[in-house]
This record gives sequence, structure tokens and C-alpha cells, in this order.
Amino acid sequence: MQDEIRLDISLVDAENEMQIPFEESGIKAGFPSPAQDYMGTSIDLNRELVRHKESTFYARVSGNSLIDAGISDGDIIVVDKSLEATSGDYVVAFIDGEFTIKEFRFDEQNQCAWLIPYNKNFSPIKVTAENDFMIWGVVTYAIKKMTKHF
Repeated sequence: MQDEIRLDISLVDAENEMQIPFEESGIKAGFPSPAQDYMGTSIDLNRELVRHKESTFYARVSGNSLIDAGISDGDIIVVDKSLEATSGDYVVAFIDGEFTIKEFRFDEQNQCAWLIPYNKNFSPIKVTAENDFMIWGVVTYAIKKMTKHF
């Protein structure tokens, strides 16, 4: 069973800064201090998330083949087309007419590659010379949706 994916692609606008409030010292995951007010600076997400602005795009994930890796339907991924994929990278791949997001693994012994899902309902996809295959880009960040309000 292959997970079909629809890519909603947004180009990176790295020319304009995207300053938002930022707490640089970290937010405690334990007991909060009532005396500590917000004392942060600001952060530019483009500067933090984008290394190669000419070859980077954002995409919204559609599907659940990577849910056990922490990437879910509705999350946003940052994809850099200038990076060469290595075994273990998450990639946006085009295979036999369809796009998919999976973990890329190269199998030297069998001279093939595998696209690995992280959901027991999906099977790994073996990639050989017979496939129409291209890695579109390497996933560098996943922005997790944490609420149903958006």
C-alpha cells in the first residue's frame, strides 16, 4: 500500500524577515517559575530554517506514512533541493508518477534504494533502475501541528 501525497508547495520568501517573539534561554518543561516573565528577543524563521533560499521550499504533508517518525498529516516540511540525499535522510521523492515523503535508504548489497514508511499500514518501496525515480529534495525540518485550532 503506497501513501499518495498531494504537495502544497510554497516558495520561500527569504528577502523579507519574519520576526516573531522568541525566548532564547529556553522554556522549562518542568515546574514553571511564576516570577519569570517573558524576556525574549525576536527570531527570523527564514534565517533559522533556510540555508539555501534559492532551492528551498515549504510543503504541507498530506498522508500518514511517517506518523511513527513524528511527521503527520497537516505538518509543514522544509525541503532543500540542493542537498544530496544520504541514507537515513527523509526525502520528497517522485516515483513512477507520484510524489511521496519517506526515509531514503541506499542498499549497496542489492544495488537498489528503499523508501521507508514509518507506519505499519504501509510497505517499504523498493527503487531500482526500472523505476521512474527522482529525489526532489531533502527534508531539513518538520514543523509539527500541535492543535486543532488551525
